[in-house]
Amino acid sequence: MDDDLSQTAYVAQTLSSAGHDCQVFTDGKSLIHELRRQPFDLLLLDWNMPEMPGDIVLNWVRQNLTTNLPVLFLTSRSVEADIVQMLNAGADDYVLKPVSPPVLLARVEALLRRIYAQKQKDAPHETYGIYRFNIAAQLAAVNGEPVTLTQKEFELALLLFRNLSRPLSRTHIRESVWRQDVDIPSRTIDTHVSQIRSKLVLRPQNGYRITPIYSYGYRLEKVGE
Repeated sequence: MDDDLSQTAYVAQTLSSAGHDCQVFTDGKSLIHELRRQPFDLLLLDWNMPEMPGDIVLNWVRQNLTTNLPVLFLTSRSVEADIVQMLNAGADDYVLKPVSPPVLLARVEALLRRIYAQKQKDAPHETYGIYRFNIAAQLAAVNGEPVTLTQKEFELALLLFRNLSRPLSRTHIRESVWRQDVDIPSRTIDTHVSQIRSKLVLRPQNGYRITPIYSYGYRLEKVGE
């Protein structure tokens, strides 16, 4: 949000060129109206705004939004006391004007990484013995060690764990994981099963094993039950 249209256009172009979707507001009231309607990933504010200064908007954001929306201030104020005031008011970071595109993009990316990492930490997860699945981030870990899975491998692994001891047909696996792409070769399923068996070390010593069912599909079993 900025009342300087040329500055706003420049910042929006910089962010758009880096692949970010932007919405521009020239006053605090219209911004707050939109914040009530839809979520945003990041908010860029100018400190000096007519009618509703940036610090007032920031105060509203911190008091009324349930999500921890990251806020980056664009400001021409370089006095230390002013910067401290911004940060104490709840800003996450700031960029001095005139804006340097590399600095702006670096600050934006750093803020988004920080918030995304926190969301991953707080995201719902499912745990099966030594296996932990972060659903929102589609991350898997074995004994606390991250394991790199493709999207389909993650979905297949989760499908097997959620249907523990239940035989899953190839048709069911295909429709659940590949959905509309139901014409995939049967060998593709075998390859993905082999990959998650290897990557997740699904062996009896870890409490689980994948058993092939002849002419039908697969079953994940908990060893010892």
